[in-house]
Amino acid sequence: MDFQFGEKEEQFRLEIREFVKENLPKGFIGNMFEEEHTDENWAFAMSIAQKLAKKKWLTISWPKEYGGMGASTWQKVVFAQEAGYWGIPGIGMGVSGTAWVGPSLMLFGTKEQQEKYIPLIAAGDPDGVWCTGYSEPDSGSDLASLQTTAKRVGDNYIINGQKVWTSCAHKARYIWLACRTQQNTEKKHQGLSLIIVDMKSKGLTLNPLKNFMGGHVFNELFFDDVKVPVENLVGVENNGWSQLMTALSFERGLALSAGGACVRILDELVEYAKETDRIDDPFVRQSLADLAIDIETLQILSFESAWKEDQKKIVIYEPSRDKALCDQLLEKVSRVGSDILGVYSQMDIMNKDPRWSKLKGSVEHVYYYCIGLAIAAGTTDTQRNIIANFGLQLPRSY
Repeated sequence: MDFQFGEKEEQFRLEIREFVKENLPKGFIGNMFEEEHTDENWAFAMSIAQKLAKKKWLTISWPKEYGGMGASTWQKVVFAQEAGYWGIPGIGMGVSGTAWVGPSLMLFGTKEQQEKYIPLIAAGDPDGVWCTGYSEPDSGSDLASLQTTAKRVGDNYIINGQKVWTSCAHKARYIWLACRTQQNTEKKHQGLSLIIVDMKSKGLTLNPLKNFMGGHVFNELFFDDVKVPVENLVGVENNGWSQLMTALSFERGLALSAGGACVRILDELVEYAKETDRIDDPFVRQSLADLAIDIETLQILSFESAWKEDQKKIVIYEPSRDKALCDQLLEKVSRVGSDILGVYSQMDIMNKDPRWSKLKGSVEHVYYYCIGLAIAAGTTDTQRNIIANFGLQLPRSY
C-alpha cells in the first residue's frame, strides 16, 4: 500500500509550514491547553485563530456553504498532522466549537441556530468559543446517568444541576449542554437532550478548578434555575443520546493531531539525546525506536479511519480504537521523555527559563496531562468496550 500523499496535499503542507514560519516564534512548541492558562496566551491563540479563519483553515473540514474550506479528506489529514506537529495555537482554543458543536449543528440544528452560531465559530470570534457540559460529579464514563435537569415551563427550559471538569468554560460564550428533559424513563439513555446555554445566563455560577501547578483549564459549573428559551434545544427533545454519540465520535477523531504532536516531541528528543550524548546509551536508542514504531502505528490506523471516511464507509469503532491507542501513546511519550531528560523532566511547565525547562516543557506537559486526556471523551476502558462491541462483535456483559 502506498502511504505517500499526492502533489496537491504536499503543496498544501508547504503552505501550512510557510504560515507557521510567518506567524509563530522560531522554535515554538505549542502545548495543548496552555493557551487557556493565561490571558496573554489566550490573546495570542485568538489572534492566530482569526488568521486561520481567514484562510478557512480553522474550519477546514466544514463544507464551504457553512464557512469552511471544504477540504478533501487527505487535505484534512495533512492539516491535522502539521497543526499537531507545530502546535499551532488557536485550534485547540474552544475546540468543541469547530470540532463537534459546529458539525453537530449542521446535522441537527435548526436553520436559526445554524445562522446564529456557525458564522461566529467559523470566524474565530470570541463569541464563537464553546465549552462542553457533559461530565458531572457522579456521571463520567457512565454519561447516560447524568442528573442535570431541564424542565419545560412555557417557552423556556429551567435548568438545575452541576457540571464538572468543563474545560474552557472560563473563556467560552456558550456551553453545549447535555441534560435530562424526561424523568423516570425505562432506560437511562432515554430522556436526554442537548441544549445551548449562554454562559452569561443568570443563575449560572462558574468556579475555577486549578491544578497543582496553578494552571487553570477546568471548571465546575452550577445551574440554579437557569432560564433558557426552548429554541435553544438542539434536535429532538429526549433524543439527545443519539446526538451525543454522534458528537462524541467527532471528539474522538483527533488522533492525527495528537500523533503529529508526538512526532514533534520524538524529533526533539532525538536531537536532545544527540546533543547530550544520551544517544550512546543502548536503552535510550531502543526506547526512541520503540516510540517511533508506536507513533507510526497510530498514524497508519488514523489513515485507515480517514480512508474509510473518504470512501463513504460507516466509521463506528475506529475513532475509539484510535483514541485508546493515542491515550497509551501519550503516556509512553511522557515516560520515555522523562527517562531521557532525567531531573529536567520534573520542572514546572510554567517555567520559561531555558536552562531548566527543556524542549520548552513539552514532555512535562504531556506527563502532567496524559492521565486526564485518557479520561476525556470517555476512558480508555470505555473505548475498549466500544471496540469489543462494535469492532469485534463481542456480546455485552450486561
